[in-house]
Amino acid sequence: MPQIAQFSDTVASQVFWMLVFFGLIFFVIGRGMVPKVMATMEARDQQIAADLAAAEAARSAADAQEEAWRVQANAQRAEAQALIAKAKADAAQAAEARLAAANTVIDARVGEAEGRIAAARGDALKEIETVAAEAAGDIVARLAGVTVDAAAAQGAVKEVLNG
Repeated sequence: MPQIAQFSDTVASQVFWMLVFFGLIFFVIGRGMVPKVMATMEARDQQIAADLAAAEAARSAADAQEEAWRVQANAQRAEAQALIAKAKADAAQAAEARLAAANTVIDARVGEAEGRIAAARGDALKEIETVAAEAAGDIVARLAGVTVDAAAAQGAVKEVLNG
């Protein structure tokens, strides 16, 4: 059979070219390109690891700065609270001093008013005694027809009012 005889001639040629082609592929890709790809992957892995380490360091620094900021903010907040408390205490003292001064003025005015009231009351009582004495004298004169001495009427009214 001629196809089988031809097979051995073509197979040897095909095997040769197949070995040449795969050998060429092995040396070009396996020895030339793969090491470059592997080196690139290794460099990328190293860059990623360095970036992750830098990110971790940056996060640690940011956390430290945030903690420092919180400590500072808490200190400032405490200082502000102390200032507010001092301002409240000062305002309370000032208000208390103003109230004390106002109370002194009010007490003086009340004392003066009480003095005027007592004087007015005394005048009113004297006026009432005088009017009552005159009225008692008039009543006795009309009812009994007797005139009463003004001093006696005054003494009787004082006795009744005080008694």
